[in-house]
Amino acid sequence: MMKGLWIAAGAMLFSCSALAQDAVSPPQITQAQQQALHAAVGSTARGINNVMRDAYRNPERTLAFFGITPQQTVIEIWPGGGWYSEILAPLLRDDGKLIAAHFDAESDVAFYRRSRAEYEQKMADAPDVYDKVELTTLNFDSKEPIAAPGSADRVLTFRNVHNWLKAGEEQAAQVFDQFYAALKPGGMLGVVEHQARAGTSLEEMIKTGYVTETKVRELAEAAGFELVSVSPVNQNVQDSTDHPEGVWTLPPTLRLGDKDRARYLAIGESDRMTLLFIKPE
Repeated sequence: MMKGLWIAAGAMLFSCSALAQDAVSPPQITQAQQQALHAAVGSTARGINNVMRDAYRNPERTLAFFGITPQQTVIEIWPGGGWYSEILAPLLRDDGKLIAAHFDAESDVAFYRRSRAEYEQKMADAPDVYDKVELTTLNFDSKEPIAAPGSADRVLTFRNVHNWLKAGEEQAAQVFDQFYAALKPGGMLGVVEHQARAGTSLEEMIKTGYVTETKVRELAEAAGFELVSVSPVNQNVQDSTDHPEGVWTLPPTLRLGDKDRARYLAIGESDRMTLLFIKPE
């Protein structure tokens, strides 16, 4: 009996050791790379209104968690007005590359067309910052890739998953497939998304803009990704996630206008998950 217990214990120890060896450690950046990231966050290219959101979005710690370095090829997905682009463009300009996979310039959605045009104007107005940024398009049904297959070190998406789910689960799956195709083996996907309580229905996710971590992991893992690590860096314990207009009740949108404005400003921006996935080698 004792011999059997020793054998079982030995087998369990071997199994745990094998799992530990197979596990992927979160990326670590050097002190010099951290200093470059710090300088990019402090870039004069950033608008003052964007800088004021740093307390909620924690860009330096978030990008450090994703292992972003100045030498990488990074794809930013649906960058909108360029909040993160203002940091990534100067960081990657000399030794790396920023690819901005934006909305379709010919989309049927007026907001998408306007946002893309404003981003292009932002680039044109500051060529010393954005002249090396490559602008591409992310569509649900597009056969045109967001980047050359297997070319990117990182794909980053900030608060976009709820939009893809609203378009449909099939469309959301196609987006994650495009991320996987664009990344090199060993490349990583960084996701920041409004976080719903566990067990929230898909219908409620679409309605409120808050998505469960389980759903994001399901989409990523179906595309072939493996979870590397989870960070609490963008959590907000003040956010109950239960608001009349979903996540858009909170800043920066403040959809209710002046109604309970002080209350929602005190809460701040949404509670967010920060996940890092890898494309296995």
